[in-house]
Amino acid sequence: MAGNTLGVLFRITTWGESHGDAVGVVIDGAPSGIPFTADHVQIWLDRRKPGGAKTSTARKEPDAARILSGTFEGRTTGTPISIMVENRDAKSSSYTDIMNLYRPGHGDITYEKKYGIRDYRGGGRASARETVGRVAAASLAHEILKREGISIVAATVALGGVKASKRDYEAMDQNPYLCPDADAARAMDLRVDAVRRQGDSLGGVVEIIATGVPAGLGEPVFEKLDAALAGALMGIGAVKGVEMGAGFEAARMTGFENNDPITPSGFASNHAGGVLAGISSGAPLVMRVAVKPIPSITKAQETIDISGEPAMIETRGRHDVAAIPRVNVVCEAMVALVLVDHLLRQRATAWRG
Repeated sequence: MAGNTLGVLFRITTWGESHGDAVGVVIDGAPSGIPFTADHVQIWLDRRKPGGAKTSTARKEPDAARILSGTFEGRTTGTPISIMVENRDAKSSSYTDIMNLYRPGHGDITYEKKYGIRDYRGGGRASARETVGRVAAASLAHEILKREGISIVAATVALGGVKASKRDYEAMDQNPYLCPDADAARAMDLRVDAVRRQGDSLGGVVEIIATGVPAGLGEPVFEKLDAALAGALMGIGAVKGVEMGAGFEAARMTGFENNDPITPSGFASNHAGGVLAGISSGAPLVMRVAVKPIPSITKAQETIDISGEPAMIETRGRHDVAAIPRVNVVCEAMVALVLVDHLLRQRATAWRG
């Protein structure tokens, strides 16, 4: 299957399915000498794994990372790094009664149209379980970025129609939704409880901010930094929209309102979201993603079976009520992977010059 690899110099290829033996990733192009052990990976996987929030599936995966290659005595060697995480709590029997039905909102019907075969057990490669490999790879990307003074944070700024009006990032660790607004987090909690009782699910908005990003990353035409970031974030299964800086709000502004004045001490505002002409400006990168509601719901829905006959479906099994907050660390991962790749590419450009 094509389309499993991301990056030019820092390249990752994820592998595995939701109900297979394991999932994982191969990283190629990582610099040598970076401190990197399974403990580095585990910190990030623990943020992504199921069961940590009210919105999460009841599936209990330990998500214990094993580094199979590419390190020696706790450091990267410059050779391909392979990371594996075993699936320990997959219950494929939950899908037996709907194996011949296409689930609305899922990739069942499109995968079968493309490949002529599909893994009905949790969606196979289309499952959010695939993101384990991305987060594992990004644990190394974060280590590299940290050395450059670059940090990334993803905050829940909307969930189920409840919007955050504050950006108190210290409050994020005080609620299960990673929301930077304590009052909004409490309202989100009530909304989640109500929707769960209805057998339904919720969508929301995650805001990702990267600070310390140097000016000059990205290419001016087909490899723009914002285009690469948008593509990577849209590559997350639950994401249906991406905006940079002012985003769609820029369409309602005048040029005078939208332009960021330049002063001797830097930009006076950041409607551009840290990117101008596809190249980082040195201002913080600001992105927001629209996260769709989880399509697996217990409410009865119309569909068809594999013969094209009409049917009704109720999805059982164990599923999230919302991709938030587990998707937040995946958003951070995708941004980290793009930034490391473009950082290495910029250094190669400077060396050639």
